[in-house]
Amino acid sequence: MTPSNFELERDAFGRLVLIDAAGLRHEGVAPVRAFPIAAPEEGLSLVGTDGHELAWIDALANLPPPQRLLIDEALASREFVPDILRLKAVSTFSTPSIWTVETDRGQTEFVLKTEEDIRRLNRNTLLITSGEGVHFMVRDVTAMDKASKRLLERFL
Repeated sequence: MTPSNFELERDAFGRLVLIDAAGLRHEGVAPVRAFPIAAPEEGLSLVGTDGHELAWIDALANLPPPQRLLIDEALASREFVPDILRLKAVSTFSTPSIWTVETDRGQTEFVLKTEEDIRRLNRNTLLITSGEGVHFMVRDVTAMDKASKRLLERFL
């Protein structure tokens, strides 16, 4: 089903509803990115409550603005990947260690279980998974302050 073959709306409870070409209403639809880190704007599936795909969207840019807004809102409520702006402190240079970081959503602490929980996505981008399973992103290591880079280098 292409974006032109369905409609999206919210029901009275705020849930996303897909209306397919036959006029069937599918309530509680969830958008799921195929490649959330590598290509977040491409490849998105709209999945029903039973886990089956109801529609595929090649690129979010292909959606009409009202549909795009509904999907963006739904994704924002499901996805939580704060950007680490600065490393303030690390409890120890061995793992597990407690990291105190400043993110785009405020200051927080998390446990880094192992060095393998720091994944390099490309030359300057890192994905760090906390002991609680929360993903944090360092979008550009080179843009960080000297103290943050120095702390980070100990783990890379």
